[in-house]
Amino acid sequence: MIEKLLPAPIATAESFHDDPLSDMYPEEFALVTEAVPHRQREFGTVRNCARRALAAFGIAPAPVLPGAGRAPIWPTGIVGAMTHCTGYRGAAVARATDVRSVGVDAEPHAPIEDSGVLDLVTLPDERAQISRLRAHQPEICWDRLIFSAKESVYKAWYPLTGRWLGFEEAHLTLDPTDATFTARLLVPGPVVEGRRLTEFSGGWLIGAGLVMTAVTMPI
Repeated sequence: MIEKLLPAPIATAESFHDDPLSDMYPEEFALVTEAVPHRQREFGTVRNCARRALAAFGIAPAPVLPGAGRAPIWPTGIVGAMTHCTGYRGAAVARATDVRSVGVDAEPHAPIEDSGVLDLVTLPDERAQISRLRAHQPEICWDRLIFSAKESVYKAWYPLTGRWLGFEEAHLTLDPTDATFTARLLVPGPVVEGRRLTEFSGGWLIGAGLVMTAVTMPI
């Protein structure tokens, strides 16, 4: 599923079930020893996905540990992102010479039931956009889609800045005609190759009870 959003030169791997805890590296398990078993399996499985994706570039298996901001520490010369939600784990990686940054997120394709949460993760104009889109395509959970897209934007943003990006600091515009979105930054973006970024763009797909979004920042 993830490969439809992130084709070559990005390598991907995914799983719809959890691997045994014995597949985890000791360094990884040490980080979740106090977590419930479900969280431990989730943590390990998504890292196994990352290792399978890295193998496409001939990178030998090794622990995938979190660094600053909880972002994964990738091997030198690699960029990537991981995601997990109920029933799904996935990872995407690329050579830094091909892709500057990548973000991916998967969520259950279900509405955000709590209006307080919706208000927290969306701007007023985005909520108006959700209402308009829902009137034409009510089968799509547009609120969850915007939430997922902002998560993907953050995962692509953080390696470039090392800074947090709040839900209110990017304005999402969804284009249902080609399943793409644009995130206009409402705060100063990172300077890349002498140019300040003002937006990120990405795409989405829906299937298997999931909504998945991805952002790629090309070289």
